[in-house]
Amino acid sequence: MHKLIKKSLIFLILLCLGHSNTYAEARNGLFGSTEFKSTELSAFKKWADQRIRYNNELRHSSRAPSKMGQNCRRTKAFKCVDQAWQDMINSLKGQPEKVTLETVNKYMNESSYITDMVNWHQEDYWATINQFLGKDGDCEDYAIAKYYSLKELGFKVDQMRIVIVHDNNLNIAHAILAVYLKDKIWILDNQVSHIISSDQVVHYRPLYSINENAWWLHKIT
Repeated sequence: MHKLIKKSLIFLILLCLGHSNTYAEARNGLFGSTEFKSTELSAFKKWADQRIRYNNELRHSSRAPSKMGQNCRRTKAFKCVDQAWQDMINSLKGQPEKVTLETVNKYMNESSYITDMVNWHQEDYWATINQFLGKDGDCEDYAIAKYYSLKELGFKVDQMRIVIVHDNNLNIAHAILAVYLKDKIWILDNQVSHIISSDQVVHYRPLYSINENAWWLHKIT
C-alpha cells in the first residue's frame, strides 16, 4: 500500500480513465480538489475482489458481517472478536451520528497495524471486515472495516468513500474513510485517534476515492 511509485502509476492510469466520457466534473471536492465522478468501477480489482469475498462470506452466514465462522480470537476483554464487534454495533444503535463515527473510528484503530506482506504475502491486499477482525491489517483495511461497520449501522453507501491519498508529511500513499454528514465531511483515519473535519486536514493530497456505486478522481489545481 505504501509504495509511492506504484500509487503514482495508478493515479496516472485513473487520470486517463477520468478523461473518458463516463465522468461528471464537480468543483469544491474533498480537500479542495476538483472531482471527476464515474460509475465505471471495472479498473478497481482490489476493491472488486474484496466485495466478492465479503458477499460470499455473507451468503455463508445468516449472522452479522463479522460472524463468518472464524476461530474465536480473543480481545483484551476476553471476548471473541465477533461478539466484541457485535456488542459495539448494538451499543451504537440509536446514537447520534457523530458519536457513532467517533466510536467506530476508535474501536477499529485499536487493532494492530500489520502489512499485507506479513498477513497475506502480497504487496497490496484489500481485506474484508471479517479478515481484518481476525488478522488486523494496514490502512485500507482499517478504512474498509469502518465503512462496513457504519453500513451495518444504517449509513448509506453514498455517504461514505474509501479515499486514497498522498501523505505529504510522510511522502507515502495512505487510505482513509470520508463520511459525508450534512455540510461537513468527517475523516476517519487509523493514524488519528479522533475523527476530524476534512477542512482541518492540510497534509493529504487526494488521488481517488471509491464506494460501491462510483469512484472519483481528485485533481488539485
